[in-house]
Amino acid sequence: MVKWLVLQKCNLNQAHIIVEATGIYHEHLACGFHQKEILISVINPCRSRDFAKAMGIFTKTDAVDAYVLACSGMFWHVLACYGCLKQPTGWVPPSEEIRKLKVLLQHRDSLLDDKLRMDNRLDMLKSTKATKEVVESLSLINQNLKDEIARIERLISSHIDQHPELKNDLKLLTSIDGIGKQIGWNMLVVLRGNDFKSAEQAAAYLGVVPVERRSGTSVHGRTRLSKRGPSSIRAKLYMGALTAISKNSHVKNLYDRLLLKGKIKMSAIGAAMRKLVHLCYGVLHTQQPYDKNYKITE
Repeated sequence: MVKWLVLQKCNLNQAHIIVEATGIYHEHLACGFHQKEILISVINPCRSRDFAKAMGIFTKTDAVDAYVLACSGMFWHVLACYGCLKQPTGWVPPSEEIRKLKVLLQHRDSLLDDKLRMDNRLDMLKSTKATKEVVESLSLINQNLKDEIARIERLISSHIDQHPELKNDLKLLTSIDGIGKQIGWNMLVVLRGNDFKSAEQAAAYLGVVPVERRSGTSVHGRTRLSKRGPSSIRAKLYMGALTAISKNSHVKNLYDRLLLKGKIKMSAIGAAMRKLVHLCYGVLHTQQPYDKNYKITE
């Protein structure tokens, strides 16, 4: 890619590469450009898609994604237009210890999904006239999955213990009522793997910010979460919020106040999830443990 840019007579010092996040597939390219000291930005695909829609482009094909009709018969790359107008910040790769932790957590989640499927399959077979040999075989696979999950969790704990900064950050995160070890692991990757400038940015990345749909006197849509970003972490935050509502005074007060204002239960839980993200960002930003007696101005 760099050779191609040179052949196009691009000034690499002035080049700004913009790519869409594609799971893990963009990371190798992004790291390569960063190592060459070429400015690169990684954006959420939803942002470029919304940008194209704002320009009147609603078709979703590779050709349309590659080029957007701007004006006077000239074609511009969607991401190029986005980059020129939005000037997204440059991407910086996370530290090696965070990258390893992220991979371990993703593998753990994958194993948990496999085990859930196996549990469901076993329950289904046990309720039918399945042969004993099949049930024993699946039970053995299920036990192996359980053992492997435990082994990966030990690797995760060991990896964090080997890095004092990660160990201290995890201690700060788990000082928050409602944040257990597993949510702490994932929030560690999110907050230390991204250069968020504020808690609001972190909440937006995780898709726990409210989205309103209101216009004039006739359109009054229900406020909902944006639900952009990693859904797996958002699911963990949901479970953490349910715990925090009963154990964390800051989260409980917010939840109760919203219910008294007439907000629906799910909307109040969404606000509790967002509060947890703000608290996580706060303890890492200040490097101070959570103080349940601290008075927060809502």
